Amino acid sequence: MRQFNTSGPNITEKHYTLFRSNYIHKGIELVQDDRYFTILAPRQTGKSTFFRQLAVELTIMGYKVAHINFENYTGEAKSSFISTLTNHLTEFWGIDFSGLGIADTFEKIRTINDDKFVLIIDEVEGINPDYFGDFLHAIRGAYQLRTEHALKSVILVGVSNIVGVVRENASPFNIAENLNIPFFSNDESYELFKQHEDETGQLFSPEVKAKICEITANQPGLVNGFAKELVERYPTAPILTYEMYLEVEHWYLNVAIDKNVENIIIKADDYRSFVETLLFTETKIPFRIDRAAIKVLHTNGVVREDADKMVAFWVPLYKKRLYEAFYPYTNGEGKRISASVVHEHYFTAGGQLNIDRIIGDFAKYIKKRGFSAFREKEEQTGKYKSIPEAAMIYAFETYIQALLFAIEGKSYREAQVALGKTDLIINIQNQELLIESKVFYHLAQFRKGKEQLAYYCQHLGLKRAVYLVFIPEEIYKIHAKNLKEKREIIHDIEILTFLIKYEDEELPAYRKPKKKKE
Repeated sequence: MRQFNTSGPNITEKHYTLFRSNYIHKGIELVQDDRYFTILAPRQTGKSTFFRQLAVELTIMGYKVAHINFENYTGEAKSSFISTLTNHLTEFWGIDFSGLGIADTFEKIRTINDDKFVLIIDEVEGINPDYFGDFLHAIRGAYQLRTEHALKSVILVGVSNIVGVVRENASPFNIAENLNIPFFSNDESYELFKQHEDETGQLFSPEVKAKICEITANQPGLVNGFAKELVERYPTAPILTYEMYLEVEHWYLNVAIDKNVENIIIKADDYRSFVETLLFTETKIPFRIDRAAIKVLHTNGVVREDADKMVAFWVPLYKKRLYEAFYPYTNGEGKRISASVVHEHYFTAGGQLNIDRIIGDFAKYIKKRGFSAFREKEEQTGKYKSIPEAAMIYAFETYIQALLFAIEGKSYREAQVALGKTDLIINIQNQELLIESKVFYHLAQFRKGKEQLAYYCQHLGLKRAVYLVFIPEEIYKIHAKNLKEKREIIHDIEILTFLIKYEDEELPAYRKPKKKKE
């Protein structure tokens, strides 16, 4: 019986595998046109599986395909690199290249004109930069005369952080020559699930399929990961249900140690203010790959360019893990809040959740305690690492979680890709409520947010939501007549608007008007 694969390239006989014919055909066309090109994409997009499938098809067509992995050669001596390169070429092409250097190897290739060779270099960014340029220049020399010798195509496979190096050093590998291998589409993920269903009889419920596609953004590695975990946890279940999916989602978000996630968190911490701006504000940031934070996060599949050419979160699972990774758990505020909670205080006589009292008490808490406990500082410099908006959202998160603990409620977060989504669904005595918290920037944003929240509730099948807006006292005074705490019906959804007013010049960086000189 085949399995879902989460490690390395797929083996068709052992793993459920998609044959992405459209992209295979594009690759074949490039090779037939004697093109040298790159396959550069974020990790876990299935690049290795793809180029192996491409190699099989090219071999059937009469090409001799050599594929070499240089993942761990960053610190290797040039002699080690040359030895690996020539040994593999000798093995795949049946021609002795032993004892030759980089330039001589390609010089010998240029003397062969009665065959058709393809060279695929996987994990190309692993090549030591001390001689990577020499390697690319040798390939460029072969490219100029490719119609006269056997090396018809060279394919460099890696992640997008080598684009600048490739463009600078070797003209055949400019960005126009990149074969893009995207994440799966919904249909492709469904086809992968269907392979398991057809071979085992075990079904994924429609809701589970949709949720996997949503939280993973159809990233091939994560799609396989969720599916693999489900079928291994519940091997005898005839149908994999939504409740089973939630267990796996919880594991992925709170328990699983995933090397890609760990790598993302470590690197994101180097650009914490940038990531928190995406998480907690509605700032539009143009997508520019040369910006260090964007390059690193895009390379790892966290952010992408949206339809408006702006930075957008790509994989909701990664977004959730980053949110939790930056959460200030150790400030002791949760215990302080829980100890003061009186259970009956937050319910009406009829047993309904008294949301007005909950938000009212939170506003009192903030007036007394402020936000400073929710901002992390650098140990050496004493400067804040987190942005002010993050402290506001984390303050409410801590408060509501402490309250839920005291009154035996629970919460969960929905998968959302949009920027500025800091939403939380709370469930208390089977009463569900969506809470969205955000910072006030201007009236248009405030009003638009209500509309978006109503549509979001419709998507989730909920009937009411809390719209929690943080606003400085001095800004509130300017807009007081247009900013009201009220209940209203928008698109058949009950929206409860609450304003959390505060006085703190640092949170966020609003400046009080200067006094006029007398």
